[in-house]
Amino acid sequence: MRIGIFSDVHANVEGLSAVAEALRREAVDLYISIGDTVGYGASPNECCDIVRELTEATVLGNHDAAVAGRMDYSYYYDAARAVLDNHAAVLSDENMAWLQRLPYRYPMGDLDIQFSHGSPINPEEFDYVFAPEQARELLPHLDMLPHATFIGHSHLCKVFALDVGEIHELSPTTFTLREDSKYIISVGSVGQPRDYDNRASYGIYDTESHVFEFRRTEYDIEMAARKIFDLRLSRNFGNRLFIGV
Repeated sequence: MRIGIFSDVHANVEGLSAVAEALRREAVDLYISIGDTVGYGASPNECCDIVRELTEATVLGNHDAAVAGRMDYSYYYDAARAVLDNHAAVLSDENMAWLQRLPYRYPMGDLDIQFSHGSPINPEEFDYVFAPEQARELLPHLDMLPHATFIGHSHLCKVFALDVGEIHELSPTTFTLREDSKYIISVGSVGQPRDYDNRASYGIYDTESHVFEFRRTEYDIEMAARKIFDLRLSRNFGNRLFIGV
């Protein structure tokens, strides 16, 4: 089975539509979203509608939790908070109810994999795992982890292999998961990449060959940014789309 995995759509329907089309061409069997369907962008309802219809499962991201009233976001900076307030006001009842039901973690025990927005340890805390030091904090929990945990949150493409007492950061390219290691795989962002590559990011995991492939696809950045500008959201949320930061 081929699983299409994506994260951090952030209300960017142009990016999401391009990724959905790319995954269809890849003959993916199952779709999983790793959270943050909303926040930052201009199309929260459109993105929720697509993700709800497309995916087998979606986990809760921190921006989803904020909009759904499941966390305090008063400490977020003003521009991000303003978008979350806007999204909470415009979401349909159906989409709001969906966000309010999303789980923090989605395990697929028969495949020995799981999905969470941030760190799989206390996922409701939305801790980041994008640096070796953060991955090392997972080592005491190694026995609890499945073979692979797929995450988002950082908007970066990262891979960490965990073994007893040590971690190894791998290049974010196509690779085969070794049987004797455990993995934290960060799939990047659909709607707001931050690795200086402005293309939307997603991944494909083949459950039979245990191969994971990082993928990128171009989308209409000018349209996504123009919608942000037209709504008078922070211009930075549109400008950064062009440079991928």
